[in-house]
Amino acid sequence: METLANLESFLRSAESGNFSEASRRLSLTAAAVSRNVAMLERNLGVRLFHSSTRKLTLTEAGETFRVAISDNLEGLQAAIAGISTGSDEPAGLLKLSLPPTFGTAHILPLLPGFLARYPRVRPKWHFENRQVDLIGEGYDAAIGGGFELSPGLVSRTLAPAHIVAVASPAYMSGRVPPTRPDELARLNGIVMRSLQTGRIRHWSMRDVSGREVQASLSESIVVNDPAAMREAALLGLGVAMLATADILPALEDGTLLRLVPRWYCDAGAISIYHASRKLVPAKTRAFVDWVADAFRKNRLAERFAGSLS
Repeated sequence: METLANLESFLRSAESGNFSEASRRLSLTAAAVSRNVAMLERNLGVRLFHSSTRKLTLTEAGETFRVAISDNLEGLQAAIAGISTGSDEPAGLLKLSLPPTFGTAHILPLLPGFLARYPRVRPKWHFENRQVDLIGEGYDAAIGGGFELSPGLVSRTLAPAHIVAVASPAYMSGRVPPTRPDELARLNGIVMRSLQTGRIRHWSMRDVSGREVQASLSESIVVNDPAAMREAALLGLGVAMLATADILPALEDGTLLRLVPRWYCDAGAISIYHASRKLVPAKTRAFVDWVADAFRKNRLAERFAGSLS
C-alpha cells in the first residue's frame, strides 16, 4: 500500500513540473520529494517521469496514474484531516493566504480566541497581495477579493469591498472640500501602481442612486502598496482611494476624513475561499465558521460599507 506522502509528492511534482516547486507546496525539501517519487516508482515498477535539468515530464504510464489517483487522493486527504486521529476535533496545519493590511487589522486579532478553542490547530499564514492557487499551492483557505471561482472552490462572502476617498484633517485644513468625485482631481493624489499590470488604477465612483462619476486623482505620489498609501494620507500628503476595511480605525477616530461621503467605488466582496471537497477538513470548517461569526458579531459588513456615509 503506497504512503500518502509518496502519492502527494508525485501529484504536486506532476502539477508543477519540478521537485523544487512541489517541495515548497508540501513544506518538504526537494530531496525528500525526489526520494518519495523514486520510492513510488520503485514500488510500482514503472517510470513516472522523464527528467531533465530543467523540467519533469510525465511518461505515458505517469499520466495514466495521475488521472487515476488525482480525484481520489483529494478525498483521502480530506478524510484523514477530518478524522483527526479518531475524533472530529480540528487539528493540523492551517495554511491561509490573506492580504497584509486587512489580515493584520481584522483577521489576526481573531487568532488568540480561535487557538484557545482549537489548540491542536497550527497556523501557517501567508500575508501577501496576490491571488493564490488554493489547490495547486496547498492552501486550506484564502481571504480576499476578486478571486476567480475556479472549479473545485467555494466562497463565503464576509463583507463588501468598497473604496472611498480620504485625506487627513491637516491636508484639508484651509481647502474647500470637494462635492463630486471629479473635483478630487484638483487635490494632490496618492495613487498606486499595480504590481501585476504596471498600470495606475483610477476609479469610477457611484452613489446610492446608481449614478457614476470618474474620480481620476492627480498622480502626485505613486506607490505600489495600499499600506503605503494609507500612511501617506495620514502624513497629510494628499488624497487616497482606499478600502474602508483598511482604514476603518482611522475613519472612526477622525485621523482620516472621508471626502465626497455620498460616493464610493464597488470592488466586489471580501470573501473567504476554500476547496469544495465533500469532506471539508474539520480545521478548515472551524476556521471559516469562526471568521464568519466574528464578522457578524462585530457588524463588519455594515461598517465596511462605503454606501453608508
